[in-house]
Amino acid sequence: MNRGNYDLILVGGGLANSLIAWRLKTERPELNLLILEQGEQLGGNHTWSFHDGDLTPEQHTWLAPLVSHRWPHYRVVFPHRERQLMSGYNCIRSDVFAQQLTPSLGASLRTRTTVVEVQPSEVTLADGQVLTAKAVIDGRGPATSAHMALGFQTFLGQEIRTVKPHGLAAPIIMDARVQQGDGYRFVYVLPFAPDRLLIEDTHYVDAHHAQLDADRLRNNIREYATNQDWQIDAILHEEQGALPITLAGNWQAFWQDAGDQPLAGLRAGLFHPTTGYSLPHAVRLAQHIATLPDLGAATLCAAIRAHSQREWRSQGFFRLLNRMLFLAGRPSDRWQVMQRFYGLSDALIERFYAQRLTLADKLRIVSGKPPVPVAEAVRAALQTDPQHIRNNK
Repeated sequence: MNRGNYDLILVGGGLANSLIAWRLKTERPELNLLILEQGEQLGGNHTWSFHDGDLTPEQHTWLAPLVSHRWPHYRVVFPHRERQLMSGYNCIRSDVFAQQLTPSLGASLRTRTTVVEVQPSEVTLADGQVLTAKAVIDGRGPATSAHMALGFQTFLGQEIRTVKPHGLAAPIIMDARVQQGDGYRFVYVLPFAPDRLLIEDTHYVDAHHAQLDADRLRNNIREYATNQDWQIDAILHEEQGALPITLAGNWQAFWQDAGDQPLAGLRAGLFHPTTGYSLPHAVRLAQHIATLPDLGAATLCAAIRAHSQREWRSQGFFRLLNRMLFLAGRPSDRWQVMQRFYGLSDALIERFYAQRLTLADKLRIVSGKPPVPVAEAVRAALQTDPQHIRNNK
């Protein structure tokens, strides 16, 4: 069976595609959209975070209904540095995300739907049904590519209810006073209520170590809570993931593999190369697509590629830093790189997260004695071939 008449079909109801659909529903309600999600609801099981400086005032305004929590500042803690940064920090929880977006999308959303084939202008469902549209965007999460060398930020998080108020007023986005191991390890904590916390055990690890033992991470969370004198009354929620960290890549070859298929989100390589944060990129892409006069497959694919290319070109310095973090020095000493970074100015750190570093910022970051062996840092910086990096990690 073949059914068409859609202007746009979005395959995958994750962050990027959902924001595209929501933005188009708001800005161009005359379009006939369809978003197909395999799971029970939009957004899956995630908590997305971002800094105030990552978005423009206009973007903050239209995203505001989705924001679950906002804090005016956050902390980082290292063995030899503890600091509070006066920069707003926000999070969007996937349950709130789904509750807000689902009514807006109405009949344009179809959940519990498995897609087995995606083409630029049609999709094939598991039941054999073929749906056609002027364009199809594939946003089903990251796809393995031989043209990219990646590390991973792997984590397991648990939202806990504490027996007594925990006393934490602001997020701790990095607490590196924990035992290190095969890579940079830190604990990430978000206070949702006086007796509720999200605690994530997080590891920056090489690709072949990306899947860490879940029970080990759960034990780490229990140990961390005990060390903070937080007695766990109940575990309310759990999430697990691995965010890509880009070390090097061949952008042209990556997109050549995609052919004429429009992509979105992590599948399009749109994320912060060092933190793996994807929400600011998803917001920018949704806003950009909403302004395109022509949403045909060829035009849409060209526009997304151009957008991705601009992002890729702006991220070269971040990839260099990532190589120094992952490829120079002992994995158990990587925390020293981050401790040094958080000795820089508040404004520079904010520009780093927003990917708006100036030339002076870049010179400041690499100036002085590096916290890794100099020869290894230089060697890592010069390694730009993804195949070579993957074979020698």
